[in-house]
Amino acid sequence: MKKLTIALGLALAPVLGQVASAASVAAPSTTKTTTTITARDGARDIVQEIINVVGLKPRFELRAADIDNAAAVVYNGERYILYSERFLASINNAVHTDWGGVSILAHEIGHHLNGHTLSRAGSNPADELEADEFSGFVLRKMGASMAEAQAAINLLSEDESSRTHPGRSYRLAAISKGWRSANDQLLASAKAPQPDQRMIATTPSRKATARATETHTAASASLDSRMVLSRVVFSKAPREQFYLTNNMHLVHVTERGPVIIGKLARTGNRDFPYYFESDYMKTVFISDEGDLVNQKGQKVGHLS
Repeated sequence: MKKLTIALGLALAPVLGQVASAASVAAPSTTKTTTTITARDGARDIVQEIINVVGLKPRFELRAADIDNAAAVVYNGERYILYSERFLASINNAVHTDWGGVSILAHEIGHHLNGHTLSRAGSNPADELEADEFSGFVLRKMGASMAEAQAAINLLSEDESSRTHPGRSYRLAAISKGWRSANDQLLASAKAPQPDQRMIATTPSRKATARATETHTAASASLDSRMVLSRVVFSKAPREQFYLTNNMHLVHVTERGPVIIGKLARTGNRDFPYYFESDYMKTVFISDEGDLVNQKGQKVGHLS
């Protein structure tokens, strides 16, 4: 059994959660099925955010369940991440950041993606360190600081190593390793020559071209609708085609096709949790209600 040892030295009583492998396990007892976690900055699809970072498909379900903490389980050949809403809320309150709960879910997802739950050997320090390293890597890519990535495990882990879990210092080092690896990638990417970011534009048929009444309508067809999360409407250019894609890019559809002009990034601010990072325009913040606001606090658009 994969175990996540919990030692909350604050007002929380110590509890012990189990993470099951592919060996026989009882049916997941869940209160609801969801991929959305409610955090201080609003509802967040944590699994989707993590999957966006690693570029894989989420071949498992995230479910709120009546368990002590969080667990990666396999039942009837299906993979699940089970979690206690109360437990994640307690962790976030104890470490004073929503990254605490995110890091725990990233750790459990790491067990699945690294194939640990396919083994019948049960929990072992090597697997736990691998999941910790994955968690650190993911949280850096998502925008967490080193301390935010380490906060939950620093609070929950034991000082000494056990048969199933490594000691606190080893786990913090593994998270640090993953975090620094992601940080090095981001720095190298920023320094590297940037390739042409235009996507392949589909060529409309003669019939479709004849039906088109406006140039931007034909151009927008070159952006696959499955890639779009939301339309981005700027007040000063309401007819221009701007979109937020699944990989968090801000795309402008022009006559020559879609062009990436920015990327969604975190701020750490509860009221304005995101902003568009771009070399093509001034900083635009996004409120928790989807309003676009400039640095002067003026509304300049919205997500639709």
